[in-house]
Parts: sequence; C-alpha cells; structure tokens
Amino acid sequence: MQRLIEQRYSVKFCVKLGKNGPETFQMLQQAYKEDAMSRAMVFVCNKRFKEGREDVEDDDRSGRPSTSRNDDNLAKVREVLNSDRRLSIRLIADRVNLNYGTVFQMVTEDLAMRKICAKLVPKVLTDDQKQRRMAVAQEMLERLQAEPNFLDKVVTGDETWVFEYDPETKRQSSEWHTTQSPKPKKARMTKSRVKSMLIAFFDAKGMIHKEFVPAGQTVNGQYYAGVIRRLKDRVHRVRPEKKNDWVLHHDNAPVHTCLTVTEVLARNNVATLPQPPYSPDVAPSDFFLFPRMMKDLKGKRFGTVQAVEAASTRVLNNIPVEEFQKAFEQWKTRWQRCVDSEGAYFEDF
Repeated sequence: MQRLIEQRYSVKFCVKLGKNGPETFQMLQQAYKEDAMSRAMVFVCNKRFKEGREDVEDDDRSGRPSTSRNDDNLAKVREVLNSDRRLSIRLIADRVNLNYGTVFQMVTEDLAMRKICAKLVPKVLTDDQKQRRMAVAQEMLERLQAEPNFLDKVVTGDETWVFEYDPETKRQSSEWHTTQSPKPKKARMTKSRVKSMLIAFFDAKGMIHKEFVPAGQTVNGQYYAGVIRRLKDRVHRVRPEKKNDWVLHHDNAPVHTCLTVTEVLARNNVATLPQPPYSPDVAPSDFFLFPRMMKDLKGKRFGTVQAVEAASTRVLNNIPVEEFQKAFEQWKTRWQRCVDSEGAYFEDF
C-alpha cells in the first residue's frame, strides 16, 4: 500500500510538470520497473490530478468497513500462495473463504505480488552447471586481460537447420495501424519439412567457411573431422596471417568432442576455446550469426533445397564486417554478464 501511495505522489509530481499519461507511465516504469502501477491506473490518477484532485489516499467508501482484510487472513492467503504459486485469485478466495476483491487487494497491495509467466530458457541449470558457466566466463575474461587481442585469432562456428519455409515471428508481422483499423490476421503456419543443415564458421572479419550437409548424411565424428580439415584449408587461403596461429571455438556437442575430431585437431595443432554446456547466450553463432541469417529468411518460400541454400549463402555473404566485429565485442560483454549473474542466464540480451 505504501508503494502505491508513493507512486501516486510521483504521478502528481509529473502532472505538475505538465506530463501526459503515456509520459508519466513511461517514467514510472523506468523508476519502479516491474513494481510500477498498471497503465490504466496511471492514466486514471493522471486524469484526476489534472482535474484538481490533491489527495493521494484512497477515497472513503460508503457502508460498513470491511473486517476481513486483517493479519490473520493475510497469513492464510500467504500460506496458500506458498503452497501453489499458480493458483488464480478465484481459487485462493475459495480456499480461504473470502471474497474475490479482498483477496485481490491482499495479493497485489499487501503482499505486493503479481503473476508473471516463466521465462523460456535452454535448460534449467543445476548449481554445478552455473559454476561451470561462471568459471569459463571468468577464464576468458582473465585471458582477455592478459592478451587483449586474442579474440582476433578465434574462429567460431556451429550447425543449424535452414528451412524451405520458416514462419515469420510475431514481431516481424507487426504493422502500424490507427486505433480504428481492424487488427491484422495471419494463418497459423509451421516450418517446412524440406530443410538443409548448414555448417558455418567465421571470425571478427567475416565468414570463413560454410557448407551444407548432403541429404541423408549424418553429421558424425568422421564427417565433422572432414569439415575441420576443410576449414583448416580455408583458413590458410582466406586468413593467411593466422594460418599457423588460430583457435577454434565450437560447442561441446558429442560430435565436436569425439576422439576422431580431437585427434584431427591435435595433428593440425589447432587449440580450442572452452564452451560451457547449455550456453547459447555466450556462443556467437547462437546469439548473432544464425538469428541474423534467419531474420532475412523467415516468412519467405523458396520452393527447393537448392533455393534456400542459395538464399542462405547470399545472406551470409552480405553481412557487413562491422556486424561481425560488434558481435565479438558483445561476446566479451556476455562473459562479464555471465559472471555478474553467477552463472545464471542473464536478462536484457
């Protein structure tokens, strides 16, 4: 309740400064983040203060004051919530034998709680996995301090599927309309079964090697060892300055760490960078290259595997060098965020 009063004072102050409803709501969100009042409540308060209201307390209500909103009932509501965080207000009210409005006020005002959806993450990490993520990130940051330009030697890559048709995202399909315009509609679509697997490697200067796995071919240790040999030859041709001094970064998928691939890397004197498990947020292929490529391919039909492969190649070749350089700078930032979050998946990236 005190937090609500505090925000009403903030709304009143914004009105004194001549701010409108949307501006006031944006400022409250910036200041209070997830604890900010709802947009509708901010607009109502903004309107009332503009009309001359001075009091920030709730209006007096007629009738006998409610006696159900007390400490004992609040403890019952808290106990029910602790037993099951997914219950609706209606179910909580039934369990504690109180009316809906009283329980809603207890949960949202007295307990200052709100219902939020779970964040989709690659995996619910164990404590050991979080420690491993943090240890690898800390190791990379220490190496950067000792050798600021060591990422210039790194070649990173991975595999991904490219589809003949991949539906556009909800954000991609959004359009500008007036409030009177009908809401745009689109049919529910699924990814095409026609697809091809792309293997791509790049560094801070751009693409180095890419190839599509032949139809019916399994990417096993023997095949991936051949990919590494072709990558080595490609590095010698397009990056001659690092042909005898480059480092490979890929994830720890079984095919990447099998004995056959390890022996090929050892014979060719190619060192590797560690990659923590279940960590696409600190892998440039996953947070930069493949999303960047898919953005240009989504929502388009190519008809054949050859057409989607040609389109993928075209998109990769047209990515400017500046974007690759920016991705490698972001890589450093993500290691730091991983350490700051103690190995957990971090937000706002």
